Amino acid sequence: MSEQPISRFDVPVLEDLPDDIRQRILDVQAKSGFVPNVFLAFARRPDEFRAFFAFHDALMEKSEGLSKAERELIVVATSAINRCLYCVVAHGAILRIRAKNPRISEQVATNPAKADLTDREQAIVSFATQVATDSASITDGDLAAMRELGFTDDEVWDIGAIASLFALSNRYANFAGIRPNDEFYAMAR
Repeated sequence: MSEQPISRFDVPVLEDLPDDIRQRILDVQAKSGFVPNVFLAFARRPDEFRAFFAFHDALMEKSEGLSKAERELIVVATSAINRCLYCVVAHGAILRIRAKNPRISEQVATNPAKADLTDREQAIVSFATQVATDSASITDGDLAAMRELGFTDDEVWDIGAIASLFALSNRYANFAGIRPNDEFYAMAR
């Protein structure tokens, strides 16, 4: 285990957190076997924790439209562009699990154009990276092209919304210096 701090900011003690936040963290710990550092780092501000994870869950936990693996694919691709070590490592582990592919995360984070992706996955990554790098350039033609590829408006919205939410998350993790848990590195290998 690393002796490095979780964050550049104070991290609250689990027992001192509001009941709803403490319970959420304990539920995540029971499911994964550890507490992801981002939960403790964000818990220092309970209202922001609740707001962030409500938005996160609304986008990442839905069952219709994009698959859960496709949602994680967006996070890894855009987090790599945003140079967010925490999200590339943590969501890379989740992507490996959901895609059942031990190589996908490094391929997508390093060079999505050469990653072993389907045409649908390539389109998702291409649109998500456009949102991440130059959202002002997106035109009605870009949306029409996604529809022609078979994406629904809700799926296109989710791609853009996930890329946008994780731009926020990436910036939080980077300025706060949130360190990925060591456990993430070995998951789904």
